[in-house]
Amino acid sequence: MKKVRIALLGLGNVGKGVWNILQKNGGEIAQRSGYDIEIAKILVRDVNKDRGVKVPKELLTNDFDDIISDDSIEIVVEVMGGIDPTMEYILRSVRKKKNVVTANKMLIATHGKEIFREVEENGVSINFEASVAGGIPVINGINENLAANKIEEIKGIINGTTNYILTKMTQDGMDFDAALQEAQEKGYAEADPTSDVEGFDAAYKLAILAALAFETEVDINNVYKEGITNIKAMDIEYAKEMGYVVKLLAIAKDVDGKLELRVHPTMIPSIHPLANVNDAFNAVFIKGNAVGELMLYGRGAGELPTGSAVVGDIISVLRSEREGSNISLSHYTDKKVSRMEAVEAEYYIRMTLVDKPGVLGRIATKLGENNVSIYSFIQKPVKGDFATVVLVTHKNLEGNVKKALKEICEMDAINKVENVIRIEQ
Repeated sequence: MKKVRIALLGLGNVGKGVWNILQKNGGEIAQRSGYDIEIAKILVRDVNKDRGVKVPKELLTNDFDDIISDDSIEIVVEVMGGIDPTMEYILRSVRKKKNVVTANKMLIATHGKEIFREVEENGVSINFEASVAGGIPVINGINENLAANKIEEIKGIINGTTNYILTKMTQDGMDFDAALQEAQEKGYAEADPTSDVEGFDAAYKLAILAALAFETEVDINNVYKEGITNIKAMDIEYAKEMGYVVKLLAIAKDVDGKLELRVHPTMIPSIHPLANVNDAFNAVFIKGNAVGELMLYGRGAGELPTGSAVVGDIISVLRSEREGSNISLSHYTDKKVSRMEAVEAEYYIRMTLVDKPGVLGRIATKLGENNVSIYSFIQKPVKGDFATVVLVTHKNLEGNVKKALKEICEMDAINKVENVIRIEQ
């Protein structure tokens, strides 16, 4: 059995997961891959820090040159995160003809084109299954198992933090702040949760999935993102009354040759498979023109699930009979991304207004003047100084809805448009 030496960049949660999996399942992994995988070096900032895992001190280094100068190391496994100096380390590894495995969603989403070009030119491989949805094999699914399909649509719950928060708001009646605090106490949310709750994390992951599914370069700036901080308990309750569940969805669609790329809170029917994905779990719903609809489900984060995906990528590198890169930009096409104003959707709109005759009629008129058709119009009981009105539209252009709401907000009887949530049937 051939021995292969690898280097680990980082020994945080994911790095510890990789170490523990290789120690615990090393025998099975060797049988399946035909290789005895040895971790030769681990790059850390502080070699004296206690990380709660028993790693021989001689494996630790704080100098990347110890790794790059060692020709016996064939695979560099990056689980550090961030852009700088991670980008430099990956490019130096590739130029030294070392294969790379990474879990870095931000790096692949923002600098994937440059990295893939270097990988292709140097005849090595890069695998990044762990960059999206933790232990769920969605990238391999798109690249390999669904290669016979033209992917038409992807909808995913790909951020466990926001899904946990929305689950608590839905099932336990918590408000956003209380649910976020519990998520932080359980380790699902960072002390600064901005990347999760404002949609950045999901946008990075969607950019990667869309690039692979639609074989095109995706500029992260073209992915529309909207977080969950404006979702209130009453929106959750009104959704329930109408038979919907609120989820933060990442959506990619090919509509007549143009892509829709968007991350935002979405109401989906309570009978949809994604509606029943709760807590910190992830799921990706894919529609292909041959396979039809399918869903991949599992833990989207965590030490062992993400570590599992990383080790799976290491095995894929070793098993591969192909020479050179598993990513090629040569067949990618330049697909345009639709502006959000050109996207069509149904809309839930909640507003507060002065309860007096004629106001609802004026609202309906403004909507009609902007070609926004209404499916339902419900006035809730008056509480305090203002009445609450909830309306649901038919499918309309986003630009028309925004223009109508801007004009409605200028009416003296309107207090505020409190929330707008898109609906996906």
